[in-house]
Amino acid sequence: MSIQKDKFYLIVAMIVATLFSIWFRQIYLDVMPQFMDITYHGKFYILNNNDGYYWAEGARDILAGHHEPNDLSPVNYAASKLTAIIAQITGANFDNLIFFLPGILGSLLTIPLILIGYELGNTFMGFLAALLAPITWSYYHRTMYGYYDTDMLVIVLPLMGIWGIVRALRTKDFRDFWIAPLFFTLGIWWHAGLLNIAIATFVLTVLYIAIFDHTKRNFIYLLLLLIPLFDIPSLYKIIFIFAANLGFWRYENIVKNHIIYAVLIGVLLYLLLGGFSWMKQLLHNVYFVRSSVTTEEHLHFYGVINTVREASHIGWDTVIHRISGSYIGFVLGLVGYILLLIRNPKLLVSLAMVGLGLYAHWGGLRFTIFAVPFFALGDAYVIVLVAQFLAKFIKNRTLSRSVYFGIGLLAIAALIYPNYIHAKRYLTPPVFSAHEIDILKKFKKIAQREDYVLTWWDYGYPIRYYADVKTLVDGGKHSGDVNFPVSFALTTPNQQASYNMSVLDVYFTEEFYKNNIQNKTYIEAMMEYYKIKNPKDFLEFIQNPIPLPQVKENIFYYLPLRMLDIFPTVAKFSKIDLATGREGEIFFYQSRRFFENGNFLVLGNGLKIDLKKGMLLLGAKKLPLARFATVVFDKEGNANPKIQTLYPTGYLNVLYLPQMQKIVILDNSLFESTYIQMFFFDNYESNLFEPVIIDPMVKIYKLKK
Repeated sequence: MSIQKDKFYLIVAMIVATLFSIWFRQIYLDVMPQFMDITYHGKFYILNNNDGYYWAEGARDILAGHHEPNDLSPVNYAASKLTAIIAQITGANFDNLIFFLPGILGSLLTIPLILIGYELGNTFMGFLAALLAPITWSYYHRTMYGYYDTDMLVIVLPLMGIWGIVRALRTKDFRDFWIAPLFFTLGIWWHAGLLNIAIATFVLTVLYIAIFDHTKRNFIYLLLLLIPLFDIPSLYKIIFIFAANLGFWRYENIVKNHIIYAVLIGVLLYLLLGGFSWMKQLLHNVYFVRSSVTTEEHLHFYGVINTVREASHIGWDTVIHRISGSYIGFVLGLVGYILLLIRNPKLLVSLAMVGLGLYAHWGGLRFTIFAVPFFALGDAYVIVLVAQFLAKFIKNRTLSRSVYFGIGLLAIAALIYPNYIHAKRYLTPPVFSAHEIDILKKFKKIAQREDYVLTWWDYGYPIRYYADVKTLVDGGKHSGDVNFPVSFALTTPNQQASYNMSVLDVYFTEEFYKNNIQNKTYIEAMMEYYKIKNPKDFLEFIQNPIPLPQVKENIFYYLPLRMLDIFPTVAKFSKIDLATGREGEIFFYQSRRFFENGNFLVLGNGLKIDLKKGMLLLGAKKLPLARFATVVFDKEGNANPKIQTLYPTGYLNVLYLPQMQKIVILDNSLFESTYIQMFFFDNYESNLFEPVIIDPMVKIYKLKK
């Protein structure tokens, strides 16, 4: 086949596979509107990923040309910069752009897969893998329309690097030596965590060269692969890569004759330019810290890892389906990948990504996407072997080729089908409804850009994006010590204590930013401010009016109805003894599936309410209820509660929400908490708070100064 035809088929394969991937993502737009609206009054689509609003905030501020100091807007990060550039070039509606961008950029996974197939001697194999990989469960989840996040290129870029290594090891041509270093540099710029993949891949390349192909030119190539690992700005790395490549090319013989010295210089440069900084990043990565945080003052906080689902252990059944979509796809993919390794040892350099994907069993579901492309290649390889075997029995060359391609396409279609069924059933609602966005846009006209909003971290990014205000916690700033003050303010039954903690939290948040304080927690700073050494004494101290530091910013409480579903999690972060780390007990249970059966209200899971005696029946236990509260909201959002007091000594309460068809059983501490009282009962201390927005979905209060 001529080079021109080869390139033509490569380009056609890339276009077809990419368009298929983009079309596949249309399923979300076809299915989801049957269940709920995913648009903002038909004007634009709404994201279904909280973290997406972080990068959107950065891109928005880049386009606006300004942002508030210490507002944590990611204006210097790659995802925001690339989005802003694309928005400027295309002039597209910004909200629609960030909605569709993950599906389009994520579909570029097809390109390196097809190129790897070409390097391994079978472009059709790469094409089949490119049809399957982008639509498998985990990759589809993280690059579907609306899932705007760094995941849209977090596999594409290192996979381009893998292709670059495989090509360079095959051709041994200096004209190909820049590819992998460039894409690994771009990958690390895109997501700092890819440094670990780059390091592991470098080590595997060293291993391959040492075992299979230890030529001096390959050792020169290793020096270029080392450059992305330097701790210098990405632009400098890129300049260094091309300059070094050109220098090695021109003076190859000199370098070969002094290869030992060249390697020593490369290693020395790596060490001098922060070669071990990746270890620090790994140790400080919050997702790998699986215990409560302990400060120098021996304060204990609830570890955030306990609440992050995607960092939790998952079963092999989940791993298998997320990587391949089916058991047969996973088994064929594994067998095919092993066969590919045996036949093409250059693929040894891909083991880091495959290993990380399988590590998801222990480390959490977010890792599964790293193995997806290589299991797809394994599937495609097995299919190609079978198709080649069957086609051999047909003497007619044209018919034989038709059978070969036909079997390949039918077989990959069979592996695609379970992923297609899953995609049609995978319903991911938008982060906020159009009505909630309306409320935030209304709130934006009330609050100033430097004002603070106290709410749970799940809502931090979208609130900052739509209302353009500051938040105390968000999807990136939510360690146990940072969450404690917010959790305390939302869950304490004492609204004076809630008020005091909020003001102190805002004050010390600003102080920590201004003075770059990193060696203590907010609670430690508060205790030092009031010269209190015991955390229990401090929490008792703030139960009453106290002298508070001056805070220039306004402070608002954002209390959404949706917080009720995660309220036990919110409470855990402050239901802990700061001195000992002992976690307090809470009781919270909610049910939407309940029915009356005589004098009993059956909730499910063995729980019943004896309506006549006012008892909660938990198996054989009979627990007296303190209160039975029925809450109905009018169309403006005002609460109309009816509270029936049952047993004064009881510690459990019933919150019945007929409009939502929901019953909640919660203990006294949660029932009397600031959030429950202010949202469901409109019960607030008027000398401390004033309502600014009252709605059935969201209530926003402003702290009085």
